[in-house]
Amino acid sequence: MITIDDFIKTVEPAHQAFVAEAHGALTAGGFKLKIEDKATGLFASYSHPKTKRSALNFFFRKKGLFARLYPDKISDYDGLLNSLTEAMIKELDKAAPCKRLINPDDCNPKCITGYDFTIGGKRFIKCRYMCFQFLVTEESKSILAGWIRSAWRL
Repeated sequence: MITIDDFIKTVEPAHQAFVAEAHGALTAGGFKLKIEDKATGLFASYSHPKTKRSALNFFFRKKGLFARLYPDKISDYDGLLNSLTEAMIKELDKAAPCKRLINPDDCNPKCITGYDFTIGGKRFIKCRYMCFQFLVTEESKSILAGWIRSAWRL
């Protein structure tokens, strides 16, 4: 069985404390951790204690460690959305649109509907599984930590 310590050891040293703190906050909030060994490296997924749906994933790509957030009730997080850096907003631009929000017949009816939100007057209609996927950097860590603490009311 792969542990959180095993996962943290694979993270770049500059980001290990951030991952450990996120893990502590999420598990203290009742989130369940599942770690899998994927082709691109270890994959850590935290599921919401009530909905059992994913709330946050940590995973690796060529550029490094990524965090993918799945906040519920996106309209509650205007302050957090407005805290995103320009680089993070550019990543949102790259995310696929939510087909269910645009035309429900174009997507699987079992698919969880994505996000419809505005940042700085610009509207985003994005797929739940592609949106809020950010490279963990020195710049993004404090913003991600704020989301982890606030978005799930920890």
